[in-house]
Amino acid sequence: MKIVIQRVSESYVKVDGSIVGEIGKGLMLLIGIDENDTEADADWLVQKILNLRIFGDDEGKLNLSVQDIKGEILCISQFTLIADYKKGNRPSFIKAAKPDQAIPLFDYFKKEISKSGLKTESGIFGADMKVSLINDGPVTIVMDSVTKA
Repeated sequence: MKIVIQRVSESYVKVDGSIVGEIGKGLMLLIGIDENDTEADADWLVQKILNLRIFGDDEGKLNLSVQDIKGEILCISQFTLIADYKKGNRPSFIKAAKPDQAIPLFDYFKKEISKSGLKTESGIFGADMKVSLINDGPVTIVMDSVTKA
């Protein structure tokens, strides 16, 4: 799994002009699922993300996690994160998990994140989504469960 983590002051996602997920201060996650990803990948990423210290403390140092600040989380599925762009100019998405594998794993990831007790919302898997956010900082981090980096 590959996840783009963005620290936000607010974010929302629309489908067909209607807001389907919305958060205030917290994390907006773009989630790409590879054909080889498993629940173990999701578990590792959930723990890293929930404990990632990227929010400022009283001294302005990045010492607090989304859990510490009681932030909110917006999960957006994004198969294009699994693009293979090495050959030619048209990216290939052949390694992205097919919906029958990706949807259950995306739902599992959301369920595990929500066990934190934080408000957790999401877009609609496979829908044409319009995502809006105010990136706070900006702080953007990319995590990949394959490289554990």
